[in-house]
Amino acid sequence: MDPVTPRQDEIDEPARLAARDSGIVGLVRAVPIRWRILSIAALNSAVVLVLASLIWSGAQVLSSAWDDVRQVRESDKILALLESETGRLQNLIHRYINQPSPDLFAEILLLREAVLGTLTTRASTDPMLSGSVAELERVTERFLNGFGDLRALQTKIKNTYEDQVLGPARDMAGLYSIIEGATGRRDALIWPPLGRSREAFTALLVAANSYYLSLSTASAEDASRNTDTIERTIPVMVDLADNDLQRMALQRLKARTMALRDGLGKLSEQLVSRSDLLRNSIDDSQAATIGAIDGLSVKMRQREQKAQETFDRTLADISRKVLSIAVIFLGIIMTVGTLIALSIRLPLQQILASMHAITGGDYDRRVAGTNARDEVGAMARAVEVFRENAIDKRQAEDDLRASKEKAESALLELNAAQQNLIDAERLAALGGLVAGVAHEVNNPIGISLTVASSFARKASIFESELKSEAPLRRSQLEEFVRSARDAAQQLVGNLQRAAELIQSFKQVAVDRSHAERRQFSLHEATDQIIASLRPVLKRSSIALTVDVPEGLVIDGYPGSYGQILTNLFLNAANHAFPDGRSGAISITARPRGADDIEIIFADNGAGMTPDVQRQAFDPFFTTRRNEGGTGLGLHIVYNLVTQQLGGRMMLESRLGQGTTFRIIMPRTATGGSPDADPAIDGNLQWPTRTISSS
Repeated sequence: MDPVTPRQDEIDEPARLAARDSGIVGLVRAVPIRWRILSIAALNSAVVLVLASLIWSGAQVLSSAWDDVRQVRESDKILALLESETGRLQNLIHRYINQPSPDLFAEILLLREAVLGTLTTRASTDPMLSGSVAELERVTERFLNGFGDLRALQTKIKNTYEDQVLGPARDMAGLYSIIEGATGRRDALIWPPLGRSREAFTALLVAANSYYLSLSTASAEDASRNTDTIERTIPVMVDLADNDLQRMALQRLKARTMALRDGLGKLSEQLVSRSDLLRNSIDDSQAATIGAIDGLSVKMRQREQKAQETFDRTLADISRKVLSIAVIFLGIIMTVGTLIALSIRLPLQQILASMHAITGGDYDRRVAGTNARDEVGAMARAVEVFRENAIDKRQAEDDLRASKEKAESALLELNAAQQNLIDAERLAALGGLVAGVAHEVNNPIGISLTVASSFARKASIFESELKSEAPLRRSQLEEFVRSARDAAQQLVGNLQRAAELIQSFKQVAVDRSHAERRQFSLHEATDQIIASLRPVLKRSSIALTVDVPEGLVIDGYPGSYGQILTNLFLNAANHAFPDGRSGAISITARPRGADDIEIIFADNGAGMTPDVQRQAFDPFFTTRRNEGGTGLGLHIVYNLVTQQLGGRMMLESRLGQGTTFRIIMPRTATGGSPDADPAIDGNLQWPTRTISSS
């Protein structure tokens, strides 16, 4: 089935729908399309306004409920913060009691201020906590004040330990030293009890220090037991003393031991008081604070649950109302939208059917609905104009097709003539080349023939002399040998010259006739081409200099390169040096970077005007048409350089100051085979080129 041709049911459907809904749709079509679309927009706007008002009223209730939920959560955060801070403060106080330090005390003070700040700034301004702040402040103040009492008691404990425990202990250590110094002999009777007393004193110090730091009951008992040991050994040592200094030191030792026992007793009482204070004022107060916070948290949970229920109930109510209103308005909008869509779709289907008929080539079917006054009617009238234009276009295409057939016939004739001209140009160049080479080869061959004839005559004479009865002189033999040697040398030299000319012409001819791509030396190829052009040079007064270094290897088409140099040379001989004028031509080649080679072909001849330069590479342009020029030489050169070798060609010339052709080509040709050259197969090309008159 043709995709452009509509099915019959597609064509008949608009008519059936129009017949069914002609009444209501006809009334709707009386309203312009823009007002129909605006009516839909108005209905949508009404829905939006109703829903917006409903959502706004519900949002107020939701906002209030959400504020309660949010406030409860904020209050709960404050309670959690108070609980965390008081718990951390309790831990810091216990650490401070066990290992008092200025840093730990400073941290306790900072945390104390943070707790008080939370109570006085955040909790007091929180509407959920404002009624319970007094109770929280009371239990918290008791908790914090307990730390002050505890710290004062800790100071007393420290003073008692340093003054009444460590002080007597230092004195006792000195007294032990005095007693040991007053005992002159190591075998004195006082040494054994003195040693036991000194060991008990050392153990006493260790036990007292351990009890002070860790409140270990075993350490307290060990300290008391060692004190008893010291007190029991003092009377024994007094009885065994053998001088007044020992007895006086022992009396002082007894007094300081009693003072140490009293200090340990007082320290024990104070440590017990600290434990009671820590338990009653710190731990109990912190537990009361946590209890108060837990009670408030329960109230917060209840209030949050109530606010959440209100929030959920309001949200569900709003959802039901929005859904009901949306369903009602959706029905109204769908009904009105269907009527409006039919009022637009049916006429558009009629227009579409007409367009299908027109694109299918059925121009005789008129467009329906052109009498309607709405925008679709205007479209129908525009399609009708399109149908009429299509009819006119078909007639114009028929006329154009006939003209095109005539033009194609003329183009074929033009291409044939163009190909004939190109073949003639190539044959003329090849003919000149063949004639020149034939003339050049004729000289050495003619000389060889003359030498051979002369040598044959001398050989006959020598043979006659040999056959005669007269004796053969040595001078005659030497003369014949010398003549034979000279003749042989001349024959070899001239025949080698002829062979070189023939080989050079053969290589150039092979390269020209076979579009073979291969690697070739630019130096050798240039020498071969110049050798084939020597006859033209000999007939003219043109001096040729070539500077092509060895080692420049090209992967390309040597035939194309030979035709380029030949055409440039013949163009210079005919145009740069007309009427046999003398001059000079130079051919140079240099590497240009790693990938390119630059070839410059320059002459000091007549040069070109700017107008001639602009058209130099155009096909069939020549300044010597009356003298047989075809205007294809430089055009073929340019196409070979740019199309086959993939290079660039630039022309620089000034009138009376010579012409320079600058060719930049890659070491590896990027173009196609010369057999497909646009300038050779008749499809002429005018690629972009650079021409300078400077």
